[in-house]
Amino acid sequence: MVKKNLIGGAWIDAADPIENRNPANPQDLIGLFTRGNAETVDLAVSAARDAFPAWSVASPQLRADILDKAGNLILARKDEIGRVLAREEGKTLAEAVGETVRAGHVFKFFAGEALRMTGDAIASIRQDVDVDVTREPLGVVGLITPWNFPIAIPAWKTAPALAFGNTVVLKCAEQTPASAHLMAEILDEAGCPPGVFNLVMGPGSVIGSALVDHPDVAAISFTGSEAVGQRIAEGCARRRKKLQLEMGGKNPMVVMEDADLDIAVSACINGAFYSTGQRCTASSRLIVHRAIHDAFVDRMEAAMSALILGDPLDPSTQIGPVVSEGQLRGNLGYVDLARKEGAQVIGGAQLQRAGFFQAPALFIGATNDMRSSREEIFGPCASVIMADDFEHAVQLSNDTQFGLSSGICTGSLKYARDFKRRSAAGMVMINLPTAGVDYHVPFGGRKASSMGSREQGRYAVDFYTSVKTAYCFAG
Repeated sequence: MVKKNLIGGAWIDAADPIENRNPANPQDLIGLFTRGNAETVDLAVSAARDAFPAWSVASPQLRADILDKAGNLILARKDEIGRVLAREEGKTLAEAVGETVRAGHVFKFFAGEALRMTGDAIASIRQDVDVDVTREPLGVVGLITPWNFPIAIPAWKTAPALAFGNTVVLKCAEQTPASAHLMAEILDEAGCPPGVFNLVMGPGSVIGSALVDHPDVAAISFTGSEAVGQRIAEGCARRRKKLQLEMGGKNPMVVMEDADLDIAVSACINGAFYSTGQRCTASSRLIVHRAIHDAFVDRMEAAMSALILGDPLDPSTQIGPVVSEGQLRGNLGYVDLARKEGAQVIGGAQLQRAGFFQAPALFIGATNDMRSSREEIFGPCASVIMADDFEHAVQLSNDTQFGLSSGICTGSLKYARDFKRRSAAGMVMINLPTAGVDYHVPFGGRKASSMGSREQGRYAVDFYTSVKTAYCFAG
């Protein structure tokens, strides 16, 4: 049976369904999912536009109840959803269930935020004039989400959009539609009114472009590649749409000479290789003080060799496949590039088994000017770059077009405080992996990594609402 788009509270078919297959076992067909087109987007936007007037003024208790119920339903089905997620994306079952739990918690958090929307009453500089500052929803919001977190990112965009009174058209990643489709089914079951939440599946070049171009879409929130984000930014600028972008990262993890190597190696293995390196917050540049460089590399190589690569559904597996054959080919191309650029490559080969498996790779002797050290690979590959001292490490850390996440492993409070202050990244981790964030605090970066207001936590209200200032003469 073909899974359909959700538009105006009805499940709507379209032509040319796509096969969704397991990257660990391409013979495993997860399902068929319909592909929409520009006309499908127009139907969804029209449904969202028609639903907006009532939803925008609905009781915050109603919105809270629906979001809380959706969160509870996701949590109740975490094992089922997690298993589907692991099959379609390739991350381990433990990570997939954990991501599903995160999605449930996000909905429950924003159920509370729907009830906590506040404003300000400010004394005017004029006699007998009252000033009120309130927040109002934007209208129809287009959400474009990636394949690497196929339920968490749709959740953390959808939940605040709905909590603050907007209506939504979600375009999920074509590689991983099953998780978002399950979320859509749950929102429908939770009582989301027709047209308030709409799901349109299909290629980004068609669906995403139609959302950006549509005159009735007030705002776009996008997570994905820098190149696509740039095109979306240009389109939104021409049409004066509000925009939120979360794009790439080339995140540094600094390892100082006084670091606890057990902590440092654990943080770097997790940050660089877990989720098969397919995280925008992955530790893809390991900047290591020369005094401990060789010992660190030896420990990393031993830890890498002990990692278990295999079927994501096997509880013993630590690293699953990359998401697709195309992604695998791109990763292997960067391994070859790093070798040609003069780095010593440890690991990184394709595993000779069914599915799209790649061994984790370290690029030893890398420098910060190599392409393999500057371009986001989005796979289990990390450059090891030697630093002379703390100042050199900070300079190398910040010498990138990106600025999403950064980290430092050190036993020094002075180093930790100074790095936290001087790091040109939106998030800083101390003796923790660069990947791994909480849902109730802001998420986002600087430079080419992000544009617009932060996602998640209470800061999400800044993107999904508009501020109105009202003056009233009371004399």
